[in-house]
Amino acid sequence: MIFFNDHFQNYKRYGIHKAQLVIADIPYNVGKNAYGSNPAWYNKGDNANGESELANTEFFDTDKDFRPAEFMHFCSHMMKKEPKQRGKAPCMVIFCAFDQQMYLIALAKRYGINNYINLVFRKNFSAQVLKANMRVVGNCEYGLILYRDKLPKFNNNGKMIFNCFDIERDTKTRKIHPTQKSVPLLKKLIKIFTDEGDVVIDPVAGSGTSLVAAIQMNRKCYGFEIKKNYYKEAKKLIDEAIDVQKYGYDKTEMANDNESLFYNYDIIKEEQ
Repeated sequence: MIFFNDHFQNYKRYGIHKAQLVIADIPYNVGKNAYGSNPAWYNKGDNANGESELANTEFFDTDKDFRPAEFMHFCSHMMKKEPKQRGKAPCMVIFCAFDQQMYLIALAKRYGINNYINLVFRKNFSAQVLKANMRVVGNCEYGLILYRDKLPKFNNNGKMIFNCFDIERDTKTRKIHPTQKSVPLLKKLIKIFTDEGDVVIDPVAGSGTSLVAAIQMNRKCYGFEIKKNYYKEAKKLIDEAIDVQKYGYDKTEMANDNESLFYNYDIIKEEQ
């Protein structure tokens, strides 16, 4: 596992392995309405307490700088070549806004990623702010499976896979990112599209939960996150996941931490 505090476009300097699965929650510039579906819009998440300092603010100042064409170029280069045998081809899974889907489908075709399956991720809950604003209560997120020509690797014991996935609440992972994805959901996706030992890449890792899920599923993984504060917090989550895999528990909880228990895993490189 290697995690970079860098932009994915600088990938050539690192010599990372090509992926069976590229998984990403790509930035979407919703501007000052970013917290419109997030209880953080209100103090302590309750509209009765009035608006918080996050009301009418944007998530990230870098969202507007995200270039989908550069992202797709990276993904087309970093997905493994299609093998001759069936049932082994790589793919991408992208979380995106509903109205981004057709644009991303057309963009992918420019880079030889010719096929898609649309995805819906269904929650059994919704933020109070939606009810308070008297909107239709949205409980779905959207995404795409993108692949070149051959159907990607599907691990479901020969059974059909429906394109609507239930999002299981993640009660075990600290919330460090406003668009953080559920580790149980990511594990389900990684299990379907990869085997143990396969490579998973997240070019815009954010909270790092995709890498946590990959570690827990015994996959090799690489991630990029440009924002230093999110990188720092994500690295902590990833370190804890590695500890649990190696020792059976979070090493930070040990009474006596010493040098003999230092990590024995690939270097997590931080670019200064």
